Amino acid sequence: MSLTLINIIKSIELISINLISLTAHLTFGMTENPFKVELEEHDEGCDVCEVSIGEGEHELEIKEGIKVIAASGVLLFLGLIAEFFLGLPMLAYVLFILTAVVSGHEIFRKGFSSLLFRRRLTIDVLISIAAIGSFFIGHGEEGAAVLFLFYIAEFLEEYAVERARRSIRMLMELTPKTALVRRGNREVEVPVHEVGVGEIVIVRPGEKIPIDGLVVKGMASVDQAPVTGESIPVPKEVGDEVYAGTINVDGFLEVKVIRPASESMISKIARLVEEAQRRKSRVERFVDRFSRYYTPLVVFLALNVAIIPPFIFGLPMNEWVYRALVLLVVSCPCALAISTPVAMVSAITGAARNGVLIKGGTYVEEVGKVRIFAFDKTGTLTEGNPEVTDVMAFDGGEAEVLRIAASIEARSEHPIAKAIVRYAESRGVERAEVTDFKSIPGRGVIGVLDGREYRIGSKKLFDGKLNAQLERSIREFESQGKTVVLLGNSEKVIGLIALRDRVRDGAQTVINKLKKLGISTVMLTGDNEKTGRAIADLLGIDICWAGLLPEDKVRIIEELSKRYGGVAMVGDGINDAPALARADVGIAMGVIGSDIALETADIALMRDDLSRVPYLVELSKTALRVVRENIAASIIVKGAFAVLALVGMITLWLAVGIGDMGLSLAVILNAMRLSLIKPSRI
Repeated sequence: MSLTLINIIKSIELISINLISLTAHLTFGMTENPFKVELEEHDEGCDVCEVSIGEGEHELEIKEGIKVIAASGVLLFLGLIAEFFLGLPMLAYVLFILTAVVSGHEIFRKGFSSLLFRRRLTIDVLISIAAIGSFFIGHGEEGAAVLFLFYIAEFLEEYAVERARRSIRMLMELTPKTALVRRGNREVEVPVHEVGVGEIVIVRPGEKIPIDGLVVKGMASVDQAPVTGESIPVPKEVGDEVYAGTINVDGFLEVKVIRPASESMISKIARLVEEAQRRKSRVERFVDRFSRYYTPLVVFLALNVAIIPPFIFGLPMNEWVYRALVLLVVSCPCALAISTPVAMVSAITGAARNGVLIKGGTYVEEVGKVRIFAFDKTGTLTEGNPEVTDVMAFDGGEAEVLRIAASIEARSEHPIAKAIVRYAESRGVERAEVTDFKSIPGRGVIGVLDGREYRIGSKKLFDGKLNAQLERSIREFESQGKTVVLLGNSEKVIGLIALRDRVRDGAQTVINKLKKLGISTVMLTGDNEKTGRAIADLLGIDICWAGLLPEDKVRIIEELSKRYGGVAMVGDGINDAPALARADVGIAMGVIGSDIALETADIALMRDDLSRVPYLVELSKTALRVVRENIAASIIVKGAFAVLALVGMITLWLAVGIGDMGLSLAVILNAMRLSLIKPSRI
């Protein structure tokens, strides 16, 4: 298409649009152009501002699309009036051409560009051929209607996909554009991208936190729903991390900035989700490949319908060319092509709003095929914070056992040591001075207290000093899923302390829900067999493997994958990295603030909430069902309309209005309900 012709087309479109705007102004008394677009001023180099620019551009495209639809609709309506009511065929023909130019010039441009430069038959090519053919055989009204309705269908598809994507970009808009920063003795309001790491930001009650940082002064409840999806505000105090876009509900906070605005947690989430939307699932890739072969086949079939009946059987040329054009239009794979992407984007964005980051359509698809879930124990099914449950004294009282144990363990950084110290403090036990502290890896610690050496640790530290009664006590505690720590001197054991990692609230409910969904469960742990088995039995987990090293977990994941065909691993995202990477789907829990887990997991749960696991399965299964429904509906409707087109029982109007635009709209609405699925409360 030459530059002159393009200019003529644009001039016609501009004249038509101005006529429509003027008509609207005169008819409805509008005081200003209803399609006027104003873009907000912005600063260069700010991620937040750049998102705003993108939103403005999209709004401009939407309003331009509405203008084209309005102009084309009025021109088509006037053309029909002129042809069927006023008896002015020439005027009607001109109006139909104007309709085709206004609504179809972009379709023509894309279609012929694909045909001439990329040598590909696209949907735009099929529609262009059908419209031009309609004008040539004297059906100008149908040629104009084809372009008009197809433009509406394309507009709806673009709007649906962009609306789903925009729901994530809106996260960025939640972040304030400015921050109140303390500089010297003054509080200065500056753009967020000008706030440096280490500066102090002031956040008053009811305000949004503008940038990621650590609380250095004050206390408040913070609504973290935009980042984690949790509905209950989280208490924050000195030393806690807060995130951009979250809301300070009820307190005064001073926040020390720990990362620039462009690297905030909410920025990373938005970027990761947008990247995920570009990663296609296997179904999407199949539909793309199918369309490449399907479209040329449709053109070949339409050519045969247009040529064989008139030239071989002497049937009317115009009638069979018309049927070929209807077949060409009704066979356009628009609904089929959009059926899967809209569903996947809707699922990904809906999950993100609920605190779950899915790294691409592939993983939406894979979760629905998983037959077994493997869970790490510590930090996943349990909270990872052991608590003292029992103290037994064999020489002296419980208080004395606690005093000696806490005094020695105060020198250790082990989680069990911290739990013992914490428990002793809660009982008001005072610690004594310890000398000659020594750690024995894998066994325990030794220290001198009150001039005497004591040791605290596992059974290995007390070889030959365990009697039958002590062995029975240890076995009984271990059968209850507890870890036993022994305290003694060089001669004998004087006491024992039993600890148990607290099972997460709702963990048992989650396991039961997975079972109802037909999914088996496995627990992988480095703990001993009795402790692991006790937790597994408590939760109702099918299989338990205990005493595992990281490489053992990888080996078991490989075995499960071969046996079941699809395995998901749920872990803390760092300690279980090898197993998460080997699983068909790796799901990392509680990754908020963890860059490594956020980047490496296939699916990231922003907080430690196991209820998101069955939610993921339900979302995936529903998404796969929606995709199957959309594909089946597209094939059935297109197939039925194709048969009707061959026997001359359908018009171009119906082919586009129902077989293309109507079907595309139905597919879009069906897919977008995925964003309404919510995690159940446990």
